[in-house]
Amino acid sequence: MKPKYLIRSEDIPAYQPANHHHTSNRRLIGPETVGARQMEVLMGTLHKGGGALPHAHPGIEQACHLLEGTAHVEVAGEGFEMLPGDTCFFPADAMHRFEVTSDAPVKLLVIYSPPYGESPDKVRRPARD
Repeated sequence: MKPKYLIRSEDIPAYQPANHHHTSNRRLIGPETVGARQMEVLMGTLHKGGGALPHAHPGIEQACHLLEGTAHVEVAGEGFEMLPGDTCFFPADAMHRFEVTSDAPVKLLVIYSPPYGESPDKVRRPARD
């Protein structure tokens, strides 16, 4: 019998998140996997040329821990490069974007609190001029 609170990433179906390209995510921790109500943990794989277009999550904090590859990140107008072992934080409501800069795929853990769940009402895109 499989333990209730053990998640094997290969058992979780991958999906293409909204507002991202060349990206697949697996929702490891969330309401549907272990009943988590206050946090959500994803494993993301982003391929060369992939990333997230500028967006924000109203009322949701987000952290990303880079496991493999390199990336350029912008959050609230501040840009920086990420290397394996780096962690970045996106405050609630802060506009951010993520871009793969390595030839090798990026693997990262993404943590949301409270859970995002890919709900369209929990994302805001930049205003168009």
